[in-house]
Amino acid sequence: MTLFETLQSAWPYLVDGFRITIEIWIFSILIGIVLGLIACLMKMSKFKILQAISGVYVWLIRGTPMIVQAFVVYFGLSQAAGLHLSPFMAGMITLSLNAGAYLSEIFRSGIQAVPRGQSEAARSLGLGAGRTMAKIVLPQAFKIAIPPMVNQFIITLKDTSILTVIGLAEIVNKAGQYIMIHLDYFQTYVCVAFFYLIFTSLLMILAHYLEKRLSYDRKNSRS
Repeated sequence: MTLFETLQSAWPYLVDGFRITIEIWIFSILIGIVLGLIACLMKMSKFKILQAISGVYVWLIRGTPMIVQAFVVYFGLSQAAGLHLSPFMAGMITLSLNAGAYLSEIFRSGIQAVPRGQSEAARSLGLGAGRTMAKIVLPQAFKIAIPPMVNQFIITLKDTSILTVIGLAEIVNKAGQYIMIHLDYFQTYVCVAFFYLIFTSLLMILAHYLEKRLSYDRKNSRS
């Protein structure tokens, strides 16, 4: 078969798999942002215990392969705690924890890039530490962190393919199901690559646009 004929034949499998891929990616990114922000604020707090918890979390996630994390969540929790998770739920937990650890470092870099004088000015006007962080520091930090955040979103999207090892019916898994019937390896996986390439390219374009937009806004604010 030609590449176009393979795409036509495998289309129902690939579309169904890509739908699962996008669903778990969206949920994981949203949860990962929350986890990342919490871990970031814990790391930057004055309490040593919170710093330690955040540090251990980031160290564990960044120091181990995601495929091992997926096995621990899906198979390990079932054996150790009797917690039987679906592949979707286990995959979402794994991706969320993974994205959260990396996003926490991105957020911390963004917060540290905000000039200290702005926090000091807000405090001198009577704002407390919490309100200063929420109203002055975090909005600026998010703007600074947007380009690397989008890059992390791209990485998380590609990482969904690893979850085929725990039986998640994402696009790589669905492509494997099609291949078992038709034995068309090369062209099927090329089609899978195109699905990823199109979506990641859109995210790259978004990251480039936001980067240019933010640099333009900074230039205008300075002038």
